[in-house]
Amino acid sequence: MSLLVVGATGTLGRQIVRRALDEGLSVHCLVRNRRKAAFLKEWGAHLIPGDICEPETLPPALEGITQVIDAATARATDSLSIKDVDWQGKINLIQALERANIQRYIFFSIMAAADYPHVPLMDIKYCTEKFIQESTLNYTILRPCGFYQGLIGQYAIPILEGQSVWLVGENTPLAYMDTQDLAKFAIQALKSPATERQSYDLAGPKAWGSEDIVRVCERLSGKTAKITRIPLGLLRSTRNVVSFFEWGWNVADRLAFTEVIATGKPLNCSMDNTYQAFELAPEATLTLEAYMQEYFSRIMRKLKELDYEKSKQKKQSRKRSPFKSSNAP
Repeated sequence: MSLLVVGATGTLGRQIVRRALDEGLSVHCLVRNRRKAAFLKEWGAHLIPGDICEPETLPPALEGITQVIDAATARATDSLSIKDVDWQGKINLIQALERANIQRYIFFSIMAAADYPHVPLMDIKYCTEKFIQESTLNYTILRPCGFYQGLIGQYAIPILEGQSVWLVGENTPLAYMDTQDLAKFAIQALKSPATERQSYDLAGPKAWGSEDIVRVCERLSGKTAKITRIPLGLLRSTRNVVSFFEWGWNVADRLAFTEVIATGKPLNCSMDNTYQAFELAPEATLTLEAYMQEYFSRIMRKLKELDYEKSKQKKQSRKRSPFKSSNAP
């Protein structure tokens, strides 16, 4: 069995690669830039040149591959749009997988994508799900609603640095998950016949609103957050302005996603049947508190080490004898 990971350099993709390697799988990674993916090769993965937006590169990349996990998505800084990557790129990939007779395909969507047709990323994810379900592929669709890792830049770092934490709209609870746990589900899907041609929402142990996350970060860091609330109407206006410019299309699409988190409608689900289908233990799933505790403990330890080194250097500089000039008699 040979696994290809698409989107392997991303936040989720790299955890899928690491998990697959830990389980002894033969792992290949579809990469556009070998230099940026060098760390995957150091881990033990094989780098395969290819790009889902360039369909002619896919048949050679799929030679000898039996399973594919797809975690690719457009980034806000990409020159390509969400439509280019998350729609046309996926169509290219799915059609190539069918022609290559791939045995298993694991696709990452987003929870409740069908409920937000006016949000570009959600609508594209939903349409891609339908396209997959109508294909001949032996698929499993996984639908998380957010990653713990994304909360570091949004909450933890601004609080540590005394910068503003930006909050929008209602305090919508989202059941975020650690990408390492999501990787477990992806790899386990390859082994679980019960998950074939099925779709699953994936939720963490608890749904968290933005203000709840701020309080956790304040408690663990010992600092008080500077909260700035952004009116939803302002974000909508900003989205309308930047959408006029080609460079702003990805930004506008990302701003549209705030409509999801500003509704006040929780993104959460029961996981009892899902854990059973994947043969995974619920108690092994990392909680948000534990993830943030580990992050802040590591950061605080580094800050103390830096303070110690600075203090040590100051003491050493005081002990040095200064050069003295004296006049000859």
